[in-house]
Formats: sequence, structure tokens, C-alpha cells
Amino acid sequence: MQRPWLEHYEQGVPREFTGEALTLPQLLEHAAQTFAARPALEFLGHRQTYRQLWANVQHFAAALQHLGVQKGERVAVMLPNTPQFVVAFFGAALSGAVVVNVSPLSTAQELQQQLSDCGAGVLVMLDSFYPRFEEIEHDPAIQVRRVIVTGIQDALPFPKNRLYPLLEKRKGTWVDVRESRKVVGFGPLFERSLWAPTPVKLQPGDVALLQYTGGTTGVPKGAMLTHRNLVANAQQAVSWMPGLRPGQEVTLGAIPFFHVYGMTVAMNLSLLIGASIVLIPNPRDLKTLLSAIEKSGVTLFPGVPTLYNAINNSALTPDYDLKTVRACISGSAPLPAETARKFHEITGGATLVEGYGLTEASPITHTNPVGGEQRLGIGLPLPGIDASIRDDQGQPVAPGEIGELWVAGPNIMAGYWQRPEATAQTIREEEGQRWLLTGDLATMDEGGYFKIVDRKKELILVGGHNVYPREVEEVLYQHPAVLEAAVIGVPDGYRGESVKAFVVLRPPQPATGPEPTWAAETEAGIIAFCRSQLSAYKAPRQVEFRPALPLSAAGKVLRRVLADEEKAARVADEQAAKAQGEAAAPRPV
Repeated sequence: MQRPWLEHYEQGVPREFTGEALTLPQLLEHAAQTFAARPALEFLGHRQTYRQLWANVQHFAAALQHLGVQKGERVAVMLPNTPQFVVAFFGAALSGAVVVNVSPLSTAQELQQQLSDCGAGVLVMLDSFYPRFEEIEHDPAIQVRRVIVTGIQDALPFPKNRLYPLLEKRKGTWVDVRESRKVVGFGPLFERSLWAPTPVKLQPGDVALLQYTGGTTGVPKGAMLTHRNLVANAQQAVSWMPGLRPGQEVTLGAIPFFHVYGMTVAMNLSLLIGASIVLIPNPRDLKTLLSAIEKSGVTLFPGVPTLYNAINNSALTPDYDLKTVRACISGSAPLPAETARKFHEITGGATLVEGYGLTEASPITHTNPVGGEQRLGIGLPLPGIDASIRDDQGQPVAPGEIGELWVAGPNIMAGYWQRPEATAQTIREEEGQRWLLTGDLATMDEGGYFKIVDRKKELILVGGHNVYPREVEEVLYQHPAVLEAAVIGVPDGYRGESVKAFVVLRPPQPATGPEPTWAAETEAGIIAFCRSQLSAYKAPRQVEFRPALPLSAAGKVLRRVLADEEKAARVADEQAAKAQGEAAAPRPV
């Protein structure tokens, strides 16, 4: 097939992918041998070298085997970005288990659904999350036989590990989890376990992870990602940045590792090149985050648009030196051009580019060149990735035309856990290639640069015209009053559908002169601005101002949630109107 994007690879990026087929434990073992004395993890001022990390991973693998974990058994990990996450993730992989990433934001019901679907026998979780498991632990569909509980204090040196529980108790946020036949503490488990795990024969093609899709378009499904998938994607990302300095970079680990993007770009990529990872368990704590960048000299900052946007607009930002940051790849959601421009300005030159991926691809498939020509959109396919824009019949379309994005490469999942029909709908075999149908509408220009138009299922039809939410959102972000924005289609008796925007306004700024023209922004003002930039049918006909927008655990705006809320409100209004009409109707004599 034609690959015009190869001509636009920056110097030093290989045109062919030649990554070594490794398992996840082999990736970490190689790093520990190469960068033994280099700090691997930094957490609340405490550092752990690569040598120490590898020893702890082996220790945890032995502990799991001591609890009876066999090759292929699922071990669920429900932790924020802490050293315990990295140890549990790689320790479970070394024991031969399949890791199941669970969002710490999951409700008891969501936890029940995921545990019952994956059939995990062991659950590793933070002590403060344990009450959620207690709510559902007696459900007959849940097969968890052992719960390993850890706390922030387990990652701290003496005397901080003793002081932390006292502080939490004083604040009233301490959750006391007592050991039992089912519950064991992270620390005591280490003390009772053997140091050396029993060797398990792992192959790169073995399933390493069940990563559940975000559920933005339906019920979450477990994508089966192999060791080869995950290691290859980290290798592809490393090859994309020829300026990386092995053993010298410092990565900000703020995006959640339980999400596939953070796991690959912030964790696995960093370990592959011997970077030090500065762990941030709560990225919404901007003061801690900004301080970490300055104190640790962060050079790599993978993130999401909402996080960069928060930094751009925080009153705290000018108090910190962010000039050590060199490269940032934004993922998980579309990156507004204005957000990238302002972040570049604030950091004094950091390159912030938009990337693209999805859970089923481990996740990265495209990104703009970090040191080459950048164009609006998601950029070029990574080395080893083939990409094609197809019509509804599966035929390639001409450059510039809109179609569904298909991708292929060594990072494409094995399939969905226990869902062969869903797998068959998503994976297509064609001439020896396994193509993943992304469900995203996109275009490719003559140079091989790709641009996502929108989700296929989120297309808005206004009077027969296609309206892509992202196009409208890009215009909304250009308005000086708009901090965040999202667009959906709502029923319209005349047009079929019309565009509705949900907007979060910027907070008032200290008065430094004449009041800004947008200080008292109105719905009409937002609509008028959009009409000046867009065709009339694309402009919103309704604007709802909100204090915040619903976000996924990875920081992606959930348009589906907005659509569900809009539908529920519409049904409630119809029922109220019906009840009012019946009450007002004359009664028969």
C-alpha cells in the first residue's frame, strides 16, 4: 500500500519498525540491568532506583504465587499513580497473571461489573477504596478470593510512613482495613513471602492485560492486549522521538497509569529508556504538580488537553519555572490549537503535539512530529503502523475525503475478552493484515497527515448536512470567554437535529483596566461568535453554561453523558407538560 507519510518523518525516525519482541518483565529487567542506580520512581520526595524496583517486582510476583496465582489468572489493580501500581503491574505480569486495570474512580456498581466480567481472583487496591469492594464482595458473580490492600504510607520511608496515618486520622479520611483470611496488607505480604518467584514461561504473544474501553459509546469491553502489543507500542513511541536521551529524561507521571495512554506513554515508555518517573497520584492538585515539574526538572510531560488547559489558565502557573519541559504528547481527546499555542508560550518553548490512539491499539497509532513539520490534526502514523481511510463498503477513499479510519500494526489487540462477535465487528483480516476499525471519521491529505473529523456515532445531521462536533468545538475554544466546550446534536422538529453547545466560562480575572467585553457573556453572544466563523447550520442554536463538564478518568469530555442528560431532561419536560395538560383539561360532568 502507499505510505505517503514516510516522506514526512523527521530525521532519525526509522521508516520501518524493528522493535525486539519482549515481554513486559523482560522490558523492566533490561532497564534494571542498564540503569541500575538510576532513580526509576520518585514519590513525595522518596526515590526508588531501577535495581530496587526490579527487586520489589520479583518480590511481589513471588507473593502472588504464594497466594496461589497461576499463569493466565486475572489480577485486578485498582490504584492511583503510586510506586505500588508499578510494582503490582509488573509483579503480576512476572507471576504469569493477566493484569486488569481498574479505575480508582469506579463506583461499587462499576467495580462489580468489571470484576464479574473478568473473573479476577485477586484484587490489589488502595485502603481508601476498600469500602466500595465491601458493598459488592458477596455478589455470587465475583470470584475474588484475596484482596491485597495498600496505602500511601507503604511507599514512604520512616518516619513519614508512621506520620501519614496519624494525619489522615486527624483529617477524618483514614479507612482502617483489618487483615483477615481474605484481606492481606501489602507490607505484611512482602514480609511473609519468598523473595524469588517461580519462573513462568511467558511468550510475547501471551495476553498481559485486560484494558476496559472507556464506555463512551456503549458498555465497556475488555481489550486483550498482549505483551507484544504493549512493548511494541512503547518502542514505537520511543522511535518517534529521536531526541530522547536514555538515562537522562524525567517524566511527569500525572496522567493515570490505569488508563492505557498513561500506562504506555508515561510508564512503559519511561522505563524503556531509563527515565525517572515523578509520580503524581492526583493531577487535579495543580500546586503539587507544578512544584514537581520545577523541583524535579521534568523534561517529558505526557498529558491530556484538560490538564494543559488547567495549567494555562491557573493563577498559580506564573509562580513556577516550567522551562525544563521539552516535549509533550497530548492524547485521549482532541487538542485545541489555542491550548497548544498558549502552553508553548508559558513553558518558554515546550513542544506540545496532538497524538491519537485507542484502547484496542495499546493505544498510540498517530502523532505529529515532535521535531518536524506539524499540521492541524493527529499527524502521521508511527513506524510499523499502517493506516487507511475507508468508505462504508470498506474501500479506500481519495486524499481529502472523509471516511472511517482503519489501522494495523504490532500493537493491535488480540480481541475483546469473551466477546467474539464484538471482535469480529472490530477486527478485519485483509491480505495478511489485521485491521482495526476505529469508528472514527477522518481524512488524510496528500502528504499522509491525518485529521480526525469526529466519532462516527457522534455525527450530527442538520437538515441533511453533516456537522462534526469537533469543528464547532474548535471555534468555541477561540472565544476569549470559553474555558471548556462540548457539542452534541439534539432533536429538532424542523431540521431533524440541531447543534447544542455546553460551555464552561473562564473565571473572572483581577481587574487591570477596562472590563473585558466577554465579562458578562450571554448565550446570544456565543452563538453570534460561532455564526461569524461557521456556516449557519453548523453554529449552535442553544448554549448551556455549566460549572464543569463530565470527564472520563483520563480527562476526556464525555459527550455521551451530556446526550443522556439532555434526553432525560427532555423526557421529564414532556411528562411534566403532559401531566399539566391533563390537570388543566375539563372534567366530564
